[in-house]
Amino acid sequence: MYKPIQIAEILYHHRVFGNIDLLSLEDYRKSSKQWRDEISVPLLGRRCTSSARFQDDIFNDNAMPPILINELGKENVRTNGAVEAYIYSRFANRHSQLSEALEYCDNSTKESFQVKEFIESFWNEPGLKRSLDKVYEIVVYSLFSTIVEALDLKVEVSVASERFNILGEFEDFAKMVMNIDFSKPTYIQGAKVYRVGVTNAADRGLDMYSNWGPAIQIKHLSLDVELAENIVNSVSSDRIIIVCKQAEKDVIVSLLTQIGWRSHIQSIITEKDLVNWYEKALRGKYADIMGDELLTTLRCEIAEEFPSVDDTPEVLSLRNYDFNADPYWKADDSVYIEDSEED
Repeated sequence: MYKPIQIAEILYHHRVFGNIDLLSLEDYRKSSKQWRDEISVPLLGRRCTSSARFQDDIFNDNAMPPILINELGKENVRTNGAVEAYIYSRFANRHSQLSEALEYCDNSTKESFQVKEFIESFWNEPGLKRSLDKVYEIVVYSLFSTIVEALDLKVEVSVASERFNILGEFEDFAKMVMNIDFSKPTYIQGAKVYRVGVTNAADRGLDMYSNWGPAIQIKHLSLDVELAENIVNSVSSDRIIIVCKQAEKDVIVSLLTQIGWRSHIQSIITEKDLVNWYEKALRGKYADIMGDELLTTLRCEIAEEFPSVDDTPEVLSLRNYDFNADPYWKADDSVYIEDSEED
């Protein structure tokens, strides 16, 4: 929703302060990013991190060029902010749906939580499908992290004795980079998996990585040859783990074989595997050790990724938008805003 929010803030500043000409892009091209961030931080807990070029695409002729923003501005002034209110009502509705889906996780116990039901709740709501990639990532990370911790895995870095002469030459490097030296030629640490973090929705690179080698790519949507090549070319690792839906496994194997990258894939994990492992962790032999920890990790990751939006944020309440009023767009609409899954 970063792009619609940016449009809403341009319209708000034009309506309230009247200090910009909507036909003059340079009046607001840079400043509108700051206005957007001032709103998105309290709404989302973060600001847009896309490249400047990607952010400026919003003003392209095939998106929202100044001539169209100017038309929205006229209607927004005429209706005392109705276009702004419409955009933020769509935001509020989307996040209301999201909150309902996430409440399932908060209200579940290790005896009742069903990961398949949780994932499918996002498939079944059209407005939530854009969030599914992050939900899928959180589901995978929470499981992997919990199992790795329960196993108490260790990762060892050591230098063979016949290479001590090279260690002597680069002892400062080895100490600073690998935490080893002559007095301690072996370093042992706990195994960990890490999420790369919030990325551009168009990014097809790394989702998770481990400190014992494999890179992890999570893919819940259909693949084609180009996208398969993007996955393997964007991750500098010869040990890639792909997590996907059961129906996609054979397609992925075939595509990777076509482009000669099958040997780089360590394993392909399907949703069926995830469901099986969640069942074991939550209600299996070692549920007392892993069940509550798994749900706690899941909830923490969700809370960080999706800040609570149960109530209208104060930053919007102060503007007195009436989201419960009659529809703003009548039979003689002069403006129509298409609700886009992309934005």
